[in-house]
Amino acid sequence: MVELYGQTLTRRQVSERSGMLSQFAGVRLMTLGDGVERGIRLLEFRTGTGLRFTALVDRALDIADCEHAGRAIGWHSPAGFRHPGLHEPEGEAGLAWARSFSGLLVTCGLDHILGPAEVPAETYLYPGKPTVRHALHGRIGTIPARLTGYGEAWDGDRCVLWAEGIVQQSTVFGEDLHLLRRIEADVGGNEIRLTDRVVNHGFLRTPHMYFYHVNVGHPLLDQGTRTVAPVADVVWAAHAGERYRAQDVGYRTAPAPVDGFREQVWQHELAADGDGAVRVAVVNERLGLGLELVTRKDQLPCFYQWQNFQAGQYALGIEPSTHHVLGNLAARQRGEMIWLEHGESRAYEAKFRVLDGIAAIRAAERRIAAIVRQPEDEFPLPSGRFPALGGRS
Repeated sequence: MVELYGQTLTRRQVSERSGMLSQFAGVRLMTLGDGVERGIRLLEFRTGTGLRFTALVDRALDIADCEHAGRAIGWHSPAGFRHPGLHEPEGEAGLAWARSFSGLLVTCGLDHILGPAEVPAETYLYPGKPTVRHALHGRIGTIPARLTGYGEAWDGDRCVLWAEGIVQQSTVFGEDLHLLRRIEADVGGNEIRLTDRVVNHGFLRTPHMYFYHVNVGHPLLDQGTRTVAPVADVVWAAHAGERYRAQDVGYRTAPAPVDGFREQVWQHELAADGDGAVRVAVVNERLGLGLELVTRKDQLPCFYQWQNFQAGQYALGIEPSTHHVLGNLAARQRGEMIWLEHGESRAYEAKFRVLDGIAAIRAAERRIAAIVRQPEDEFPLPSGRFPALGGRS
């Protein structure tokens, strides 16, 4: 059954009330036509509840816009949704990624995440390439997808909006990794479901790293917005030491935009519930609005929090990851790099659930507190304990 506008409707009843489902819900393919976004294909999803979001076909099928009842959830950076043809993957000593960084979801990987790095190229079959240089957060987020399908699918009286595509990160003499992505949302629902599978399509043993850079902005992000998470340990903070309290911004509560704010990045050790799910929420009680992100501990065991409260770039990132913030070389040295042989794959799932109203926010807080209660202190001292990561081979 479909829950719409205070009614529970069958498929027939939905059809009786509209000439086409697109009157209030559906998926449609569009192309942006101006500025740095010109030429980008996107899919617009509308569920009929006020949830609207777009998936950028030409940028890894990442989620760009996201709003509920006219209230923005996803972040738009000053860089805009830059066409991948304008991207400079090797520019600015590997930091040009920031010139294409925007949206609710930016996927990072497939063979590298985190800061620019130069690593051994033992998996490349090319004598003139002893090392590989990686830019910030890898290459996948600016590669166009091959759109394999989209639309509305009825299963009895339930209707699912969906899209699928394949994103290939491939090179001669090196990696041939494919990201198979499916996005779903129910008509009458407030949830986005993401299902990914990364496959080594090539015949070389290939490293794999992955994380979701999930970015929320105003009005969900505002003064007093809280991050609610099952934080068992604060592992690391980029600003630890003398600068730890210098900006008077802790890990839980957001300030208003700050002139000259310097980004803060944390790594937290999050606990999972009995089913292995990790739940994190960003909540704004004044608006009665929140976003809950649900991932799996066995797929994405690490978690970063990115705070960019600078005026004009106001954003908060919640970021489940396959690896510690220590980076590519450390993952190799610690024996924690994921290696994929030909045909091997890794699967990832994520749910983005809009929390509409105080009751939904309180329910999410109870779900998370039942796993473990996070520190009350805004400035818990980082432990420096990076747990060993298993299941890497």
